[in-house]
Amino acid sequence: MAGKVFFSVSMSLDGFIAPESSEDLMGQQWMELQQWIFPLRFFRENLKLGEGGEEGRDNDIVGETFERTGASVMGKRMFDAGEKMWPEEAPFHTPVFVVTHERRDPWERPGGTTFHFVNDGIESALDQARVAAGDRDVRIAGGGATILEYVNAGLIDEFSIALSPVLFGSGIRLFEGVEAGRVALEQVRAEPSPRVTHLTYAVRER
Repeated sequence: MAGKVFFSVSMSLDGFIAPESSEDLMGQQWMELQQWIFPLRFFRENLKLGEGGEEGRDNDIVGETFERTGASVMGKRMFDAGEKMWPEEAPFHTPVFVVTHERRDPWERPGGTTFHFVNDGIESALDQARVAAGDRDVRIAGGGATILEYVNAGLIDEFSIALSPVLFGSGIRLFEGVEAGRVALEQVRAEPSPRVTHLTYAVRER
């Protein structure tokens, strides 16, 4: 299994990736954080929002992230929020493994997304996602607490941040609680676009 384990998020200039309350996930701050992605052709087509949309490097990066992903892993908080907001045809189109303490049968959605609920830890979820992904990559979709668990466990190979010119002031900070003494980073790419700066890092054990 040759695929990498990675995450890809939008982050404010002061280090936050989401508001503290899930009720604010579609609020003004979150919309400003994500505004770079909404006009993109790939985003619109993937969510069946209609034809058209912007092309260019931002659009290419979103498409490349989607194409490399063979399976995703997410935490229960992200799933609970998404279950309310995603359309019937969820936007993943691959198996998704939800880290939870609950027992629940797989939930199959139109368009190729099936949610599998894993209640025996992050490593078990990742092992199952690797098998499902084959030679493609596994994306740790979020939220912040789940990403941090995988970083601290030494299970992330690479990550990308779309650094957005927005200030949050408070919320869920991407690396709050990271075991920094165990993590070394190597910059792979830095690409500015008109709306965000795309940063990609390889992760090494320090």
